[in-house]
Amino acid sequence: MTTMPNPTRHRSLLFVPGNRPERFAKALNSGADAVILDLEDAVAPERKDEARAAIAAWLTPGRPVLIRVNARDTPWFEQDARLCTVRGVAGVVLPKAQSATDVIELVTRTRSRMPVFPLIESAEGMHRALEIARAPHVHRLIFGTLDFCADLNMASDGSELDPYRAQLALISRVAHIGAPIDGVTPAIDNEAALHADTLNAKRRGFAGKICIHPKQVDTVNRCFAASEAELAWAREVLEAFAQANGAAVAVQGKMVDRPVVMRAQAILDTARS
Repeated sequence: MTTMPNPTRHRSLLFVPGNRPERFAKALNSGADAVILDLEDAVAPERKDEARAAIAAWLTPGRPVLIRVNARDTPWFEQDARLCTVRGVAGVVLPKAQSATDVIELVTRTRSRMPVFPLIESAEGMHRALEIARAPHVHRLIFGTLDFCADLNMASDGSELDPYRAQLALISRVAHIGAPIDGVTPAIDNEAALHADTLNAKRRGFAGKICIHPKQVDTVNRCFAASEAELAWAREVLEAFAQANGAAVAVQGKMVDRPVVMRAQAILDTARS
């Protein structure tokens, strides 16, 4: 039995090559919050048409997925955008987003209000990230870390990227869209690295992470889920605040004010979604 992804949250987004339809159902059963059928990097140029046809034949409203199209300046963009008008496409991942115009061109061609997830993968995209975030129907930004490192000639995709993560989290908040999604951890069999990378993204205000293999999904979901200690703290804060009737109150030796209450409420709201 196929388990539907959860459309209300985006802790884990699992990429699947668009020309491997035998993997689509397995991806849906992986526990990922969203599955992205990929027409871009995972598919060689000579197999783009094959991948598009495979996705079109498989799509149905009963198993909604996201589609990663090819970038606006490629010869495949028009046909990819047309595919995204088929029922069963729940949103579009737009690679190499450089400006709001890229998003507008996609939305114009799909003629829909479905969510758009622009990938910020270059210096130009980062420079114009607020403009992109404010474009029509943008739901969340995704940090394309590997391409970003290549564009800036950075030797590592580690802590050097944290200032840019902070920038994307801030921009997302200013633009009133969902918190951003972090890029991949390429080492599929290194669970410790995946765990550390995911917690790092969470600490910096990210809501989720891209996965490139089903075995990464569980770790990512667990890292972004509130721990029992966090849930207990949130319940204690809200209970103490409610009983205080506006008076000053402390929980675990720390004063509880409005930002603390908002954080506690957010933890419980996320756990219920």
